[in-house]
Amino acid sequence: MSLADRLKAQIAATGPLTIADYMTACLHDPQDGYYATRVVLGEDGDFITAPLVSQIFGELIGLWAVATWQAMGSPASFVFAEAGPGDGTLMADMLRAAWLEPAFLAAASLWLVEASPAFAAQQAQRLAQAPIIPYWTGTLSGLPEGPLILVSNELLDCLPPRQFVRTASGWAERRVGLGSDGQLAFGLAPAQAALPDAPEGSLYEDCAAQVGFANELAHRIVRHGGAALLIDYGRDEPGFGDTLQALSRHQMVDPLICPGEADITVHADFPAVLAAARAAGANAGLMTQGQLLLRLGLLERAEALAAATDEAGMAVIERQVERLAAPDQMGELFKAAWIYSEGIDPPLL
Repeated sequence: MSLADRLKAQIAATGPLTIADYMTACLHDPQDGYYATRVVLGEDGDFITAPLVSQIFGELIGLWAVATWQAMGSPASFVFAEAGPGDGTLMADMLRAAWLEPAFLAAASLWLVEASPAFAAQQAQRLAQAPIIPYWTGTLSGLPEGPLILVSNELLDCLPPRQFVRTASGWAERRVGLGSDGQLAFGLAPAQAALPDAPEGSLYEDCAAQVGFANELAHRIVRHGGAALLIDYGRDEPGFGDTLQALSRHQMVDPLICPGEADITVHADFPAVLAAARAAGANAGLMTQGQLLLRLGLLERAEALAAATDEAGMAVIERQVERLAAPDQMGELFKAAWIYSEGIDPPLL
């Protein structure tokens, strides 16, 4: 029985699903979930991430991690972690850059926070020749104690929200139920929700999973010291609007069609993430991905790589830089949030 059929049967038996429950099933169902069965990234997959655009991205983030470790006083041991590591490309590129500071690698305990066994297998293959041995955990709480430097890229957008719609009689929750034709369909259910006032027709996303992740991460950083860099696409101001989307073969598709066969995401709610981190006692800030990469030396690194290639190679590097940092591409839609403990001055942030 397909995931769609199983979800229909579940809805018929117990009622409509919240958007969060539907998205979780589509992404993480052990049998047919997207991350359990479809883990091909890049041009041949459904979407491409910044580490796959260019090695420069991961190298710069790796140098950020080294500089952050130095800003922490170069602790003799610390946890170097990536949450949601994809196919392992970002971590491989970060470790290659970290070769510039052997003491960083000697002090680091390398951990990957990964919920998908299929992705974990890809990461293990990618990092088979890594300079330090990687370990895996499915949750933040599984990381060992100690100072932490954590990086994530396109993780927050996978943490599902609940959605609420302002109707003439108040707020109602948007859910996935069955239409008159028996197919999956969006609908509304009564909701007792304390939400911001808004005009009729407004849609509000309550990203409790993103808030919970930031809160747990910040508490860990406050308790043990350290810093985190969370990069994703999303909003930098509170607001309304439906950001639920599904991608298949780099094309937008209906999120209710073929559950488990397309990547379903939402925008990161950075204002809520930063507020949660600060409420836990951590310091936090935000900038665009373009600003981050330019401050970390994107243009200088691109020039160095271009000097070692031919004209065709230079053209490729130029396109990669545009893709990563141009305002009309990934440069402004993607943001970088940093969370750090008292007494640390994160480099260039």
